[in-house]
Amino acid sequence: MGFMDDIKKAGKELSRSLKDIKSAPFVKEMCRTTANMYRLGWDERNGGNISYLLNENEVAEYLDLNKVIRFIPLMGVNAAEFDVTPLTGKIFIVTGTGKYFKNVEDDPETNLGIVRIVKGGAELLWGYKDGGRTTSELPAHLMCHMARLKADPENRVVMHSHPTNTLAMNYVHELDEKKFTHTLWEMCTECIAVFPDGVGILPWMLCGTDSIGVATAKKMEEFRLVIWAMHGIYGAGRTMDETFGLIETVEKAAQIYMLTAHLPRVNTIKDEDMVKLAELFGLKYRKDFLNL
Repeated sequence: MGFMDDIKKAGKELSRSLKDIKSAPFVKEMCRTTANMYRLGWDERNGGNISYLLNENEVAEYLDLNKVIRFIPLMGVNAAEFDVTPLTGKIFIVTGTGKYFKNVEDDPETNLGIVRIVKGGAELLWGYKDGGRTTSELPAHLMCHMARLKADPENRVVMHSHPTNTLAMNYVHELDEKKFTHTLWEMCTECIAVFPDGVGILPWMLCGTDSIGVATAKKMEEFRLVIWAMHGIYGAGRTMDETFGLIETVEKAAQIYMLTAHLPRVNTIKDEDMVKLAELFGLKYRKDFLNL
């Protein structure tokens, strides 16, 4: 048996030893989360996207990491402003461009992709079987990942969606970070405990560009939640559940606001009570966002 035969034999043995990728916890998480986001009305049509930084050793249980299907360029990125070096070699599972969240659960291999970041783009290791590619917002995601990893090395998830009430609130509430956060904190007792770092806000910007990615990443240095005015919200967290929960809590608070904004305010959560709550749980919160 020759050298090439040995390589082929080793490859076949590796393939036989690999687990079914569709049974991987990270694939199942993406399927469950996208299905929930669509069901809640956060991600109509092909709106919204998720990127999830994976553990290489865990991925290696399901995929041959030496087998690259094809190269996917990071389209529309200004290389002078975007250096992917800190993420080189990192592996992500990412929703695809033009894909509908409602279809992910039934066909993850078409609607999701597992990619390894390299200079100028990404190597496809699995997914996008119809010839698709990563979400057009991947540059913004990667910039946010770099910002959040500096703030918290455990941050692994970046999630973008279009929650209905959060968007509605954009049109009737002043888009000031302090005032917007304060209003959300007033809507539900848990809010200051769930996002004590508040909510960052960007003015309307053209999506899918390096400019909005740079601006979002800058906000992500201090916020885990960033609103894109009249567009949607970005959330970042350590786990899929945490990130989903951040957006879910903002959306619930925004819904309460939209249900009550036109009515006379009889009761509210006082700032002094928010302080008591934050201090009870030992939270590092934005004291400058309170009116004390």
